[in-house]
Amino acid sequence: MKRRTFLKAAAGTASAAVMGAPSISRAEGRVIKVIPISNLSGIDPIVTSGQPIRNHGYQIYDTLFGLDANLKAKPQMADGFEASADKKDWTIKLRDGLKFHDGEPVRATDCVASLRRWGQKDPLGQRMFTLADEVSAVDDKTMRFRFKSSFGLVPEALGKVGGPAPFIMPERIANTDANTSITEAIGSGPFRFVADEWVPGNRAVYAKFDGYVPRNEQPSGTTGGKKVYIDRYEWHIIPDAATATAAAVRGEIDWYHNPDTNLLPLLQNESQIDLTPFDDFGYVTCIRFNHLHPPFDNVKIRQAIMMAVSQLDYLAAEAGDPALYNECKSMFFCGTPSSTGAGGEAMTGNVETAAQLIKEAGYNGEKIVLLAPTDLVWLYNANLVTEALLKSLGMNVELQAMDLGTFYTRRTNMDTVDKGGWSIFHAGWSVTDILDPSTHLGLQATGKTTWPGWPTDPDLEALRFDWIQAGTDDVRASVARKIEMRTFATVPFVPLGQFKTPSARRKTITGMLKAPIPIAWNLQKA
Repeated sequence: MKRRTFLKAAAGTASAAVMGAPSISRAEGRVIKVIPISNLSGIDPIVTSGQPIRNHGYQIYDTLFGLDANLKAKPQMADGFEASADKKDWTIKLRDGLKFHDGEPVRATDCVASLRRWGQKDPLGQRMFTLADEVSAVDDKTMRFRFKSSFGLVPEALGKVGGPAPFIMPERIANTDANTSITEAIGSGPFRFVADEWVPGNRAVYAKFDGYVPRNEQPSGTTGGKKVYIDRYEWHIIPDAATATAAAVRGEIDWYHNPDTNLLPLLQNESQIDLTPFDDFGYVTCIRFNHLHPPFDNVKIRQAIMMAVSQLDYLAAEAGDPALYNECKSMFFCGTPSSTGAGGEAMTGNVETAAQLIKEAGYNGEKIVLLAPTDLVWLYNANLVTEALLKSLGMNVELQAMDLGTFYTRRTNMDTVDKGGWSIFHAGWSVTDILDPSTHLGLQATGKTTWPGWPTDPDLEALRFDWIQAGTDDVRASVARKIEMRTFATVPFVPLGQFKTPSARRKTITGMLKAPIPIAWNLQKA
């Protein structure tokens, strides 16, 4: 039986699911128990930028800047900054009271080391350090940035949420090679990681950091006054959606971040559960191709797949309720400044023509491997739609199911499919992941140094650089249009539309902030 079919059946037998699921202790006191998006398989949010580890990072680390609820960059760890008129010279001052969880004060040298490590992995960070003549600590509380040419995106870069975020760590940890995972999770954020209670696949625990000094302002998104009103924030990993839903219904879980939409009837019937999303924007999913090997090293085959895609098929499988989704034939998040939709007319949904184009492109029956993580039901369902689509196009496809931790490892394999490589994976992005050309991992096209998929496109890279260097919003909008035209022509990935995921939170939990990630500060429990 297909997983999707099974879960729909589970929704139809609500009482059995609730009564038959194993019990965990009821959430009590100043402890908030949540079911996160997936298992915490690692603790280094720089080496691996997947959502679970990124979300983990936001509990324990802080950033020099943050994004408010309107996606505007504001100082966070920074007390303030000064920039020269030509935007070549920047000075950033740290605010008072910053200290790490080990009791050491946060120094400018910690920030510089952290940013250098982040800058090796993040597309915007790479560009920023390429343009920089100097990134240094002037004294314990002051950093200096000097650029070869105008660079006006320093606050946006140092406050970005999508991809690897520029988290600040102690210098001794930040000096770890950017390709080697750190072994200590020490930050300066409002929560500290309780390492001896971390059991991958089972639980992760975050405790209030009494040494954290919040900003004296209202919280908004990932910035503002991060006040903590609880003692512990516990992640409980429950991979089976029916079991997780039952735990939420029984009140054993306070907050189920991303419930399976097929099981929403179980939650909608509970008067003490609020299904308001924590993110007003939602997600975009995509088909990501391996550009290194046949058949998707052939642009004509990538174009044919994109032509055949019906976003509505994917959205129905991922979100279910039409009220939760909408088509978006754009490489950016629809409704944001960079989204123009230029070139999106290539997505016609014409399967017959696409099948003919694949034959003409010389497809020889090469095996296509889909990497399908089962932890995220909506992402797994996207794989099922792609599997059916490729088969209808006469392609030789094999879906390989796995847990999310294995998926993150497998997708870094550059070998051919017979040696453990892959052909397609699906990714989910929040609005901040694909907000503009500087942060969009899917647009980076520098071959084997880029995000898995590894496209090479110097023309696209030149356009991304033009966008970063643009001095006005009008120029940026013009360049963004050219970028969309280029990506719809070269197809580094296929966008699959936008959808929102309800978030199941018991009404005893208040203070949830709107942000692209589920965050724990400001939460209170009655």
